[in-house]
Amino acid sequence: MTERSCAFEILGVRHHGPGSARSVAAALEELSPDLVVIEGPPELDALLELAGDPELVPPVAALVYAVEEPRRSAFYPFAFFSPEWVAMRWALEHRVDVRFADLPATHFLAPAAPSAEAADERPEPRPSGSDPISRLARAAGYDDPERFWEDAVEHRAESSLGRFTAIREAMAEIRTEDPADLENEQREASMRKVLRAARREGRERVAMVCGAYHAPMLHPSAWPKVADDTALLKGLPKIKVTATWAPWTAGRLATDSGYGAGVTSPGWYQHLYAHWHAGTPADVVPGWLTRVARVLRAEGLSAAPATVVEAVRLAEALAAVRGRPSPGLEELEDATVTVLCEGSRLPLALVNRTLVVGEELGQVPESAPLVPLAQDLARQQKRLRLKPSAAETTVVLDLRREAQRERSLLLHRLRLLGIDWATEADRGGTRGTFKEAWTLEWQPEFAVRLVEAGLYGTTVVAAAEGLVAERAAQADDLGTLAELIDQALVADLPAGLEAAITALAERTAHQHDTLSLLRAVEPLARTQRYGDVRGSDTGVVADVLHTVVLRAAAGLRAACTSLDDDAAAAMKGALDAAHRGVSLVGEAPAGSSAPAWVATWEQALVALAADDQVHGLVAGRVNRILLDSEQVDIETVSARLSRQLSRGTSPEHAAAWVDGLLEGEALLLLHEVELLRLLDEWVAGVAETTFEDLLPLLRRTFSRFQSPERRQIGGRVRNLDAAADLHHTATLDLDLALPAAARVADLLQLEPA
Repeated sequence: MTERSCAFEILGVRHHGPGSARSVAAALEELSPDLVVIEGPPELDALLELAGDPELVPPVAALVYAVEEPRRSAFYPFAFFSPEWVAMRWALEHRVDVRFADLPATHFLAPAAPSAEAADERPEPRPSGSDPISRLARAAGYDDPERFWEDAVEHRAESSLGRFTAIREAMAEIRTEDPADLENEQREASMRKVLRAARREGRERVAMVCGAYHAPMLHPSAWPKVADDTALLKGLPKIKVTATWAPWTAGRLATDSGYGAGVTSPGWYQHLYAHWHAGTPADVVPGWLTRVARVLRAEGLSAAPATVVEAVRLAEALAAVRGRPSPGLEELEDATVTVLCEGSRLPLALVNRTLVVGEELGQVPESAPLVPLAQDLARQQKRLRLKPSAAETTVVLDLRREAQRERSLLLHRLRLLGIDWATEADRGGTRGTFKEAWTLEWQPEFAVRLVEAGLYGTTVVAAAEGLVAERAAQADDLGTLAELIDQALVADLPAGLEAAITALAERTAHQHDTLSLLRAVEPLARTQRYGDVRGSDTGVVADVLHTVVLRAAAGLRAACTSLDDDAAAAMKGALDAAHRGVSLVGEAPAGSSAPAWVATWEQALVALAADDQVHGLVAGRVNRILLDSEQVDIETVSARLSRQLSRGTSPEHAAAWVDGLLEGEALLLLHEVELLRLLDEWVAGVAETTFEDLLPLLRRTFSRFQSPERRQIGGRVRNLDAAADLHHTATLDLDLALPAAARVADLLQLEPA
């Protein structure tokens, strides 16, 4: 058969466009081709075997990734209304050969240069021209390219090959103004290579479905010489790649990935295409507004059937006034706000999330090729009844129950692997450590992260332990290692925990940075205190914590002197965190005593609080810590504050001391009149020029308090003399108080003294 006997029809489409999908379906029925070619890397041909499986339910995406560097990947999403999906399913149902044509992923996923920097970069999505739809829209008098395409294509009832000819001619005119684009030329050369191969095979009728921008250059009348295309594709870099199917979400169809055209209203397009495909276009508007009313009623809002009828009439009237072929999403939203929502646009957010975008998550058959780690995760999700969903769901887990504890372990292990399927949620006022609350929302990108995490192991447990061990070997900071130990413990990863503890013990022995030691205390203490809730062995953690606290206490005095303001702020934060950790362990259960090193830590703080050489911010904060824990009394703190506010101390140092002391609740100033008097006298005595410099620091100090607290402090300052007299001279009249005390005792059923 000669080459001239092969007829080509180039069907230029808008990716994820329901009008284009409908036109493609009609064109294929009219053409009855013996080969269908679809824009996409040829590596997707391996996925065609599963494309006809009824368990492959859109939205789904074809995932292509580099075997050795999974971060180098690209998604090719498909929805029910995607022209590519319609063409692929039509070919499979009619037993017609189908294949993909584009620049192979083995080339475009390969790094441009064999450098470490290039290897870490993700490839950008492949562009499909410089937004030709926008230029066509402007030429037609439209400000919004989306609305232009809907009016010109999506809402037109007729479907014929003539439409694709018109699109190709319009794009050919647009492309005359575009500069040369090497990447685009290579892609189109790859597509023409597949079309030429079809001609050599003796195909009689070939239908090529591609982005509208490419259509002019794929028609045989525009083909360059074979040698020119061969030169464009010569010497391209290569990398080993593989492909699989991955679930996708309606919301992610707005992402420009693979097919460089995202849609912002996939739920609306799905509704539109479903009615067109079913042959009921007249039901598009009433069907949509009926669904809107159902969503509003589910939220307790009024949406009577009569208002739906009125909204339908208004949407159709708006389309007629605006000169549109049929009501679009803009008219439907206006009718919803005016009639169903009584002028309020607030419910539109709910309608947008549930209907306009949608919350659908695609489904991939179990026979789809998956990396071993993804297979293990799927088995665990099924066993633990944690079904992935694109909609947000909240689960509360009781760690005392074995099944729920296993769910918790899975979620913690996935978070370690960078798969944030679960995020912490409000536990509803429950403070017990045996409760966890999670918000679950599955994202399609997790498919790539599973591939990446698969480099560490073939199961979730093995991969998490391998990742922890690698991070522990690479971490130099003690705080990072302590956090890693905490994560490994709550995820029940014995091998990873041992690796992290060993690394921490080695680094602690050589660590002389007190700040790093302090930052390691709280996560270690949290691990020791709460690890036993999950039945984990925390004895090894206690030994490391003991060493860390003793070394930090020994170096505390030297580490807190000669600090500038930034270093002092960092030290104050580390001291706060370390003291929280020590206090956590020091709150020993009934019948047991706190570890001996807790007293060593407290002694180090007491010595630090009395040292005038320490930066004011740190000294003030340590005094407040000791005051709150009743290690020093208010008289001692008042005396120290008085000394810091004396004329022999610089105003800046005094202000920093006050800032550290007052951080926290305002009750200290409200109940301790002497402290308030000292501050008032100091502020009143500061020179005007100095006060201007201190004002920002003082304002920051008092801005931490709530407005009612600041008002109370102001009231106390205005009445300091009266408050002092009351504080020092008031006496108790026991005879007057006796009746009230007797009544309280009676209510509490107490025996009178």
